[in-house]
Amino acid sequence: MALSSQAPAIQWYPGHIAKAERALGASLEKVDLVIEVRDARIPLATGHPRLQRWIRGKQHLLVLNRLDMITPAARLAWDGWFRAAGHTPWWCDAKAGTGVKQLQQAAIRSGNQLNARRSGRGMKPRAVRALMLGFPNVGKSALINRLVRQKVVESARKAGVTRSLRWVRLGQDLDLLDAPGVLPPRLDDQLAALRLALCDDIGQAAYDTEAVALAFLRLLDLLEPVPTSGVATGLLEGRYGVAAADVEAWLSAAALRHTSGDTLRMAQRLLDDFRRGLLGPIALEFPTGHPGPPA
Repeated sequence: MALSSQAPAIQWYPGHIAKAERALGASLEKVDLVIEVRDARIPLATGHPRLQRWIRGKQHLLVLNRLDMITPAARLAWDGWFRAAGHTPWWCDAKAGTGVKQLQQAAIRSGNQLNARRSGRGMKPRAVRALMLGFPNVGKSALINRLVRQKVVESARKAGVTRSLRWVRLGQDLDLLDAPGVLPPRLDDQLAALRLALCDDIGQAAYDTEAVALAFLRLLDLLEPVPTSGVATGLLEGRYGVAAADVEAWLSAAALRHTSGDTLRMAQRLLDDFRRGLLGPIALEFPTGHPGPPA
């Protein structure tokens, strides 16, 4: 599923992200552990291609946030897929706090392993230094606030809130470095870019709202026969009183006429309802080999 040929390609690499990535180099030398946060609705699209270069042998915890926004069947499929690939996924809902304690304990265990090695070299124990890393708006700051149990960093469900690196102390055992969302300088996979736009994991300036909403309608049509996706039969008609085909025809005609007004508001409402979970838990991406649309 792609945008129409008339829509511009989705690209977003603002100055604050470029600056933060340059600063990451020095910060990575100071950390022991990388806590990578991905969006559970699109785990592959929110995996950064430079991750292995940044980890460089450091311990790594993979967090799949927003578990409340996908079906249990989708979670089970992804959990098995990541474990088969040698990764242990830590599932979280930073908004509700689900899974946060287990993640904290895993990070502390990493610190204990670090200090056991330090002790073997005659060095004193210290708090583990962890970097919280991920795409914009995958919930890193909300997760840090949950870990610290107070609002210590700004958090909002939109991309670009965190703009600089900041250390946060979590008790005696863990120091967290909150980094701005990172993105590849160029989004070559436009299907992945579309999924980032749908999940609000890139800035709105990167895409045409009506074109993305239209692509979303077509994607919903592909997902409806896949039970794991969570797309209910007649979802849009039940919520808006308009058949999906009629909504698509409306947005398509508006795009051809280059109009805005009501169509733009409808497009924005559709995307906002999905992002807020009002259309139900919907997975947009599936593991390789899953009987559904391609990952």
